[in-house]
Amino acid sequence: MQTDFLVIGSGIAGLTYALKVAQAKPDKKVVVITKAQSDETNTKYAQGGIAGVWDDVNDSYQKHIEDTLIAGDGLCNEKIVEIVVKEGPERIREIIKWGAEFDKDATGDYSLGKEGGHSVNRILHHKDVTGKEMERAMLQTIQALPNIQLITHCFVIDLLTQHHLGYLVTKSTLDIECYGVYVLNLVNNEIEKITAKVTVLATGGNGQAYRTTTNPIIATGDGVAMVYRAKGRIENMEFIQFHPTALYQPGVSPSFLITEAVRGDGGILRNKTGEAFMEKYDARKDLAPRDIVARAIDSEMKKNGTEHVYLDCRHMSQEKFIHHFPNIYEKCLSIGIDVTKDMIPVAPAAHYSCGGIKTDEHARTSIRNLYACGECASTGLHGANRLASNSLLEAMVFGHRAYLDSIKRFEEVDDYLSLGNNWAGNNIPDWNAEGTREPKEMILITQSLKELQQIMSDYVGIVRTNVRLARASKRLDLLFEETEELYRSTKVSPQLCELRNLITVGYLIVKGASFRKESRGLHFNTDYPEKSALVENIVL
Repeated sequence: MQTDFLVIGSGIAGLTYALKVAQAKPDKKVVVITKAQSDETNTKYAQGGIAGVWDDVNDSYQKHIEDTLIAGDGLCNEKIVEIVVKEGPERIREIIKWGAEFDKDATGDYSLGKEGGHSVNRILHHKDVTGKEMERAMLQTIQALPNIQLITHCFVIDLLTQHHLGYLVTKSTLDIECYGVYVLNLVNNEIEKITAKVTVLATGGNGQAYRTTTNPIIATGDGVAMVYRAKGRIENMEFIQFHPTALYQPGVSPSFLITEAVRGDGGILRNKTGEAFMEKYDARKDLAPRDIVARAIDSEMKKNGTEHVYLDCRHMSQEKFIHHFPNIYEKCLSIGIDVTKDMIPVAPAAHYSCGGIKTDEHARTSIRNLYACGECASTGLHGANRLASNSLLEAMVFGHRAYLDSIKRFEEVDDYLSLGNNWAGNNIPDWNAEGTREPKEMILITQSLKELQQIMSDYVGIVRTNVRLARASKRLDLLFEETEELYRSTKVSPQLCELRNLITVGYLIVKGASFRKESRGLHFNTDYPEKSALVENIVL
């Protein structure tokens, strides 16, 4: 298949980009591919909402900028923070025009919530399923555009670059170009080639690298791993955000998220003795930034020898809780917890990757004709820790910025080809599976995945040490060798590709954590408990 614009991923970032490009270039073809159903994305599971300066009386751009910088713990790119905060409200207005509905109060104004790290109420939300509502509105809008082709159940294996034309491509190669992707079509089980003049990665996060995560099973770090294999730049992978309050259900994965907005509305964290413990750790108590709350919970669990703490909502208005958090209420009720009488058992779970594919202010990666936006990208907004509800905002702002810049890039390539020049993408060979065989035992893959998740959870979690990181590194090396041998000798399957990607992501997290000789934001190493005077990004 050949297309003009290729988008990998159908979350809020990818759909924002696809919609805008399709509207701006109605005579050009836009292909969106996703490995599951079109709505099965991290966006769908975003409960809390989208942050934006909406109340001109009590809020301001400067307040939102300051809250973001404080949460980011010295590593945010201030220029990027200003761009996202100031352009964000316009992007929110756009998705409202496309049909997204956010909750309103009795006067008809938007009901603004408050979450950890925010100094004022600025979170627009739709009950406790904001991401799902935004996804619905965008998919509905996209269906009306005839030049967008949405392909589901299509797994991307690798990016196409000069490497596939026989050239030596290394980290020091200055002019790496992307020509599209190889994909595994899950309908006919064939590996196909899709070439494109512009490719956009919006592949989401990598929570499945951990045993306990709020991310859906599709969050396997595919985009980050592909870019790293293609010799692109990755940064700050050590900053994995653990959401403080996932519903504690042993053996259940993914974990059900209890949104931070519950604490914003008055929920109180308590340990096994019933003590409200957050005031011991931070003056902001239950509304401290996520890195602080997650470490506090981790500390209480270790101190008391428990596997969870409690979120107490019993004092909150039952009517208001059920109205604002109907899904949380129903979920708890389904496992025998009545939030009006019982406390909710919660524990931290891997939730969001603040690092990723290194991009600039236009969402450009280090590889030409390749853009990245959403959770897979490291834009500089989040720094060492993401401020709650900034992720959907970032995805829309950079989906828009990628559209603006890639239109120009597309026209440059188009003009070049109109002069009769040959496009290298036409010369990419088909996939060669010669010499491979059907895998004999799927347990080799499933067991390796369990090992990886165990390693990452035990050694590279909320609190790290040099010894733990060294152990993780050695064990990942062995897993990598075993998996690469499988990849070389057997036919490709989605399970094998995801395992391969997760091992790469695990390696990058461990490598970044090993290089960072300090504790900052989401990265806490007991061997280096203080911040370093040298504030830098770890680029791999």
